[in-house]
Amino acid sequence: MQEMTKGSNVGLAALSEDTGSVIVSLSWSSAAGEGDADVSVLLLGGNGKVRSDADFFFYNNPAAADGSVQLLGKTPTNSGSEDRISLDLTAVPLDVERVVVAASQYGDSRFGELDDLRLTLSDRAGETLLGYSIADAGAESAFLFGELYRRGEEWKFRAIGQGYETGLEGLATDFGIDVDGESDDDAALPEESALTAASEADLPRAPVAGTVVALPAQPAGEARPADVAPTPTRARRPRTAKKKVTLPSVEKKSLAENDGWKRARLFPAGSLKSDKEREVRATSVLLSVMAEVPEFGRRLTAAFGAPAGRMQTFTEVSLPHGDTPKRPDGVIRVERAGKLWTALVETKTNGNPLRSEQVQNYLDIAARRGYEAVITLSNDVALEGRPLVQIKRDGRRKHKVTLWHLSWAEVAHQAQMLIRHEGVGTAAHAWLLQELLHYLQHENSGCHGFQNMGPAWVPVRNGIDRETLCRGDERAVAVVESWERLIRQVCLRLGGELGQKALPVQRGKRGSDPGSRRSLLADQLCDDGRLTAELRIDGAPGLLAITADLRTGKLRTSLDIPAPEGSYPLTSVKRLLRMLAKAPADLHVETLAEESNGPRGTLERLRPEPADLLPKDGARITGFRLSLFKGMGATRGSAESGFIRSVDEAVDQFYASVITHLPSFERHPARETAASR
Repeated sequence: MQEMTKGSNVGLAALSEDTGSVIVSLSWSSAAGEGDADVSVLLLGGNGKVRSDADFFFYNNPAAADGSVQLLGKTPTNSGSEDRISLDLTAVPLDVERVVVAASQYGDSRFGELDDLRLTLSDRAGETLLGYSIADAGAESAFLFGELYRRGEEWKFRAIGQGYETGLEGLATDFGIDVDGESDDDAALPEESALTAASEADLPRAPVAGTVVALPAQPAGEARPADVAPTPTRARRPRTAKKKVTLPSVEKKSLAENDGWKRARLFPAGSLKSDKEREVRATSVLLSVMAEVPEFGRRLTAAFGAPAGRMQTFTEVSLPHGDTPKRPDGVIRVERAGKLWTALVETKTNGNPLRSEQVQNYLDIAARRGYEAVITLSNDVALEGRPLVQIKRDGRRKHKVTLWHLSWAEVAHQAQMLIRHEGVGTAAHAWLLQELLHYLQHENSGCHGFQNMGPAWVPVRNGIDRETLCRGDERAVAVVESWERLIRQVCLRLGGELGQKALPVQRGKRGSDPGSRRSLLADQLCDDGRLTAELRIDGAPGLLAITADLRTGKLRTSLDIPAPEGSYPLTSVKRLLRMLAKAPADLHVETLAEESNGPRGTLERLRPEPADLLPKDGARITGFRLSLFKGMGATRGSAESGFIRSVDEAVDQFYASVITHLPSFERHPARETAASR
């Protein structure tokens, strides 16, 4: 890997033979677990400006129609998060000379508050080619990390590292984006949704792709030319994407005579009896929908280096391998400009583990035949630094094959994001995705994601209960890994339902490896008998904390919110209780004071006596902690009485009954405006 310095450049062809499609990753970390940023991409012409506002890709316009740019979203890392961008350089229009990669923060946040600002660029095979770190960030709220630019027929990369204190607005304006503010005219304009929902959901929803973007208002005093007639604000704002179709949040009233009538389904799952039958059906259903719904197929394969092009999928293909042909569960082929990208697919359902020997055979076959990737798909969730299967690489082979993993939870998440929040091209495609999602969520499909805490769960619980579990026990590490998988799956499910980013917060020393961090957490589990996690949910006023106390058998979900600045203590308390008027009566409220924690009690007791939350010694109130407690499932699985089900229910209950009643702090201006339409 080549390490870049500010202002340096390098030709991609000198780093790899396969740079037609690349993945650019932007990452940052925070010891406190706070802080976040959003990536953006700009396509610039020869004059250094965008050709139109549609050349600006960000959270509300995540993909180009030609597949040249696609924002792949965030993934958690050891101590922060990483945002990935797929760039298909072969699809970039010829009149685009530069592709600029940037990131911005919002509100009063600054990049100087984050650590380890870094850009990496990988080729289609997943090999990291170059890296660039920014060490001098300060008061900037937007940064140009780097750019890819043409030199003849070659693409080169330049490390930029230029910051803006004016945020996303200043960055966008510099490159010719027409940034307009909110006006009263917008409220009078009709809604432009493709399908009208039967009713609005109570939970907040992300902006749907195709929503008009409103960035912060123009500076005061900047007048328009006198000879230009005024037009409605919505008409002059950039439309960030084509109008897309999403499904109503509430289904239409059923015409069935009674609840016993079952709707006809495109992909029935009720008759599946064996694991082999489940695997074959699940593979065929998924691959066929990927081929028929371009947005969905591209969403799942772009992260693996596949180009944007014509996709075809196949199942049960026989491929020669020694004396006995092998049959991978599926094959994905994408054609672009006469070139083929091919991936073999190995599927497992119903909690069955991947087999190293089987995956190794497919890697060998792919290498001999010149295929690009092997994709494994199972209920398990991959962890950083913890491969699901052990494989051997033959360094003598020139052709590189990349091994990727997808969980069924991630497949369901992407389908839900498209049909509920971001949209697809046609109503038929939306219906296909809905049928796929129904199949994946059917109890008999075997595609429910991570469903088992593993064989170490019961011995560890018993060891904690009997106080016989000691530090260094490998079974405790296995439980910590299962807990991390469960939390990542909770984030995928919750993010898909809300249309918001939901990520686990990874706290750890900078530079520490994932294995060391998990060993430390396992030792803490042995000491205090607790599993803990924190979720950062876009739009929430703080981090949602989850604690599973294996000694008491209780789950605690909680949220810390700051006290309003400049308010009288009793006023702050009364305002909080008014906001929580519809919250459960057994919600625990605790006052956080300057030196120590203050009084606490349930809403039922505090509503008639708000002053009981005031510290007796007059200490300054810094915030409040809101907590709900519920019983913890005992078994290791996902049955009604299982631990996994109880964690899901605890998070859902806390979000729906507590967080939705609290105002969000420092929302993205563009998101807030778009979501209000």
